[in-house]
This record gives sequence, C-alpha cells and structure tokens, in this order.
Amino acid sequence: MAWQKKFTELNRQAHDRSTFDCNENELNNFLKTRALKHMKAGISRTMVLPASSSSQNLKFAIGSFYSITASTIKRESLPNSLAKKLPHYPIPVFLIGQLAVDKNFHGQGLGAITLIKALEHLWEINKHMKAYAVIVDCLNDHAQSFYEKYGFKDLYIHNGKKRMFISMGTVGELFK
Repeated sequence: MAWQKKFTELNRQAHDRSTFDCNENELNNFLKTRALKHMKAGISRTMVLPASSSSQNLKFAIGSFYSITASTIKRESLPNSLAKKLPHYPIPVFLIGQLAVDKNFHGQGLGAITLIKALEHLWEINKHMKAYAVIVDCLNDHAQSFYEKYGFKDLYIHNGKKRMFISMGTVGELFK
C-alpha cells in the first residue's frame, strides 16, 4: 500500500482509525477513542499519514500518526548545565504525546519519517509560540532506544515512563 506525501489532521470522516494497529494497546486506543475528543477539547492535535487511496469504506487507512501538545517542565528536571541558564518558573516545552507506526510498516523507516515530520511541525509552531524543548514519554525500552538514536536525552521518570527531551536549538539545526 502506498502513502500520501504529507501528514494531515486526523478527520473522523476521512481516516479509518479502526484498522490501525501498532502492537501497543495504549497507542491504538488513543488513536481510536481519545485523539478526536482531545482535539475537539483543544488538548492536543493529532496528525496522520494516510494511504494514497481509500478502502471499500471510502476512508483512508492510517500508516502512522503523532499527537502534539504544549506542556511545561520544572527547571530542576534539566541537567544543571542547562538549568542554570533558565528562569525559576516552569519551562515551556512541546510534548509529542503519541507517535506510532502501523505494524504492517514496521522496519521501513516510517517511524523516523513520522518523528521528523512531528519535529518539523513543532519547529514551525516555535516560530510563533516559543518552547525550550520537545519532550516524549517512552512506553518501553524500544521507544527509548528509538528516541536516543535521534538525539533525545534522559530527563526523569514520569507516570512510570522514561521522559526524554531534545532542545529546540537542536531541532532548529535540523531545519535550517
């Protein structure tokens, strides 16, 4: 199956959430039951990479997706070398809350493409609403290894998951 060349905002009428399966129930359930509700409530934005052609139900399958939102972290959670340069109030960051690839496309580089597109999207937002970094919460060791490969650094454990970050300065170097 071929995929469109650009990510689009999740749309109930256009995208087939029911067939998406990344082998992680938490991510599958988010896409299928909460992503649209969160978007409607103004909590986050979910972007999907749809198939290039629709299926029999006239909806487009989803190859991958990411969900982003604004957040903050405590200055003290950063390494001392970075924290000492920052103010003593919560530091604005962007959160990639979810990022997943359908299991039929694992191992084909779609995870890297999805992450790059999420970072590119956040870099564009950063031109209008500044943030210090992008953070992610890793579901497991595989996710942690994936983010480490792209320059994310450890922060702390958050809700039982490893929280990692990459500075917007580093993100900017990717897109300049």
